[in-house]
Amino acid sequence: MRPRSPPRRWRSQRLDELAARLATEYRRSGDWQFLRDDYAKLRALALPPPTIPRLALLDAAGRTVVGNPELAAEGAVKPIVVDGGTVGWIARAPLRRLSGAADVSFQQKQLRASWLTAALALALAAGLAVVLGRAFVTPVKRLADATHRLAAGNYATRVPVESQDELGRLAADFNRLAETLERNETLRRRFMADVSHELRTPLAVLSAELEALEDGVRPLTLESLASLRGEVNALGKLVGDLNQLALADVGALAYRKQTVNVVPLVQQALESYRERFAERDLAVETALAGDARIFGDADRLVQLFRNLLENSARYTDPGGRVQIALRREDGRAILDFDDAAPGVPAASLPHLFERFYRVDASRSRANGGAGLGLAICSSIAAAHGGEIAAAPSPLGGLRVRVALPLAT
Repeated sequence: MRPRSPPRRWRSQRLDELAARLATEYRRSGDWQFLRDDYAKLRALALPPPTIPRLALLDAAGRTVVGNPELAAEGAVKPIVVDGGTVGWIARAPLRRLSGAADVSFQQKQLRASWLTAALALALAAGLAVVLGRAFVTPVKRLADATHRLAAGNYATRVPVESQDELGRLAADFNRLAETLERNETLRRRFMADVSHELRTPLAVLSAELEALEDGVRPLTLESLASLRGEVNALGKLVGDLNQLALADVGALAYRKQTVNVVPLVQQALESYRERFAERDLAVETALAGDARIFGDADRLVQLFRNLLENSARYTDPGGRVQIALRREDGRAILDFDDAAPGVPAASLPHLFERFYRVDASRSRANGGAGLGLAICSSIAAAHGGEIAAAPSPLGGLRVRVALPLAT
């Protein structure tokens, strides 16, 4: 941007001051030889130089001493007076103005071009804003609508993932959240259905037997009382298992941990099932040499081992075998519980530790139980920092492997 030109009076005053300084220098030198063809020195006398753009010095006869002689005819001219006589003239270039039609036309074209450029820039910015707005607002609006549907209970809601940026990752996280909620809702409904079924069956049996006793259809004998007690015990065990799993879910299940050797605990659990195995003609083989000390709750670990033995005793065909082996590997005590046929389909192995899961849903309760034993085993193993998994057994049945960290 060009500096604003100073007012005309101010420019005339500066020219008068320059004329006075030149008169002083002339009086000192006696002529104009000290400035002859020395324009830089003339500019130095015009303090400050930027205020007077172009200068010319003429002597008393009008001859040029320094500068452009044409300035005397075009611009402002001031006489240089020494002792009452004019010894020269100082001329300043005139201010430039748009004097021709070509200059005015050029300025108008430049102004129109500036307005056109500004309009194009504004239109481009507006179009870009619309495109970017749609690119960002549309996925956010779609995600907000899906969130409202998910909050209303529509867990099948999904949003398309159309990019790999932050919005795309947010959409993928939303889909994973929706899948988790849908799976949890399915498990909740199935859990409620299973619980109601498991509770309804023993209650129905109890009600039927009591009605038979009341109507005299069935005599009140020790056998009938034992049958009733059996149903009550089954109902109490189911309620106890549900309570234990509920406490484990909220972290309120009590564990009294200390350093214990798992070998005597396995033997204790096995001793309580000797008679049960004998009734089903099941041979038991063990390989429990050495010690395996872990930091855990002895009672809970015995419960875990008993549940695994109960699973083998319940599902292994009569005349089969049950093997229990222990080894130490990578700082862990690994216990393998193997039983003979029948085996478990490979598709069912990952689900064995789910609550109420049964390989054959049509099996009777007498053979299949409530489907909570292995779920409790998984909870106890996790509480000890261990792992539990199911796999096919070399004996033709099921292998359940429990891995617990050794005490350090």
